[in-house]
Amino acid sequence: MAGFSIHTLDLRAPLFYTPWEDASPFAYNPSDGELLFCFDLDPAQYRRFEPEEPYLGPLIFKGKATPPFPAGVDWFQLPRGTYLFAQMREILTRDQWIAMAMDLQQEGLWRRLQPESRLYLRYLYEDGQAVTQVWRPFTGSDSGS
Repeated sequence: MAGFSIHTLDLRAPLFYTPWEDASPFAYNPSDGELLFCFDLDPAQYRRFEPEEPYLGPLIFKGKATPPFPAGVDWFQLPRGTYLFAQMREILTRDQWIAMAMDLQQEGLWRRLQPESRLYLRYLYEDGQAVTQVWRPFTGSDSGS
């Protein structure tokens, strides 16, 4: 899949989301605002150089950025830390997004990073366009992006 670059990103502060049960990970509508989905990855696939289906494990969280965050509401965070990151300025299908996530995993392994077993799908609308992002936390050092 072409059309995106893979970067490392040092997220210095977490991003917060509240649960939203109506959210669907592969049916984004820009009027929904900023959404985040968190998946566990299949244990047999999440560090393979050429992962296969089933790639995605269970959906851990689905929610919406709804600041300010009132007290007493359960919230979820995209934690601060280091991530492999890619985005496209369009709404991707499930298969396109998984292909992008797999490319991100290959790049991380090629750089000798240790991708973690969580994968984040984030949608937002900026500069008049829908944006699809993939975030993958990793450990290890990265000397280039």
